[in-house]
Amino acid sequence: MEHTVYIRLRHRLQVRPNTAIHLEDIAQIIADEELFSVLRRLKMHQVIEEDNNIIIIDIMKVIKLIKNQFQMLEIQTIGPSQVIVEVARKKRKTSMSLFVLVWLLLFFGAALTIMNFHEDVSMREVHLKIFTIITGIEDEKPLVFQVPYSIGLGAGMIIFFNHLFKKRLNEEPSPLEVEMFNYQLDLDNYVAMNENKESMKNIDDD
Repeated sequence: MEHTVYIRLRHRLQVRPNTAIHLEDIAQIIADEELFSVLRRLKMHQVIEEDNNIIIIDIMKVIKLIKNQFQMLEIQTIGPSQVIVEVARKKRKTSMSLFVLVWLLLFFGAALTIMNFHEDVSMREVHLKIFTIITGIEDEKPLVFQVPYSIGLGAGMIIFFNHLFKKRLNEEPSPLEVEMFNYQLDLDNYVAMNENKESMKNIDDD
């Protein structure tokens, strides 16, 4: 009797070195209960020291390994055609001096960017003009107008990036998170195409 199994590969998986990767780690499986208990523990790959930080497991390899044990099994695949396995090796601890240096660089870089923008658009003259129009008084330092503007500028940045330190203001992703997500997708697509040897074939390979 022929059985059908449905497999959906995960997009990305993170493992430690020298780990055995089983089918349940890289995919969602729908099958009969008895078949599922066997398939879920089917070994797909053994991470070794010679492996790079990124391993690509193609759906064709998955089907081949399953067919080696279950020839009469009908396999229906859904979703991605490969899974990206990231080998999480030991990370070096970030030094406090490096953290402070990067923080200061970003802080003063952002401050200079804002100041240069305000200088380019003559923001000070605009403030003076608006203050004069509203109050009829000429003042070289209209702090009653500039201080709320500065506070509003900071509050606007917090609302725009949807974060106050580590606290998220709402569930909506910030523009920075969206850009990072798109960057990660492009990076994953690049890695999947270049690391997967089965996705490309040169004329010299014949």
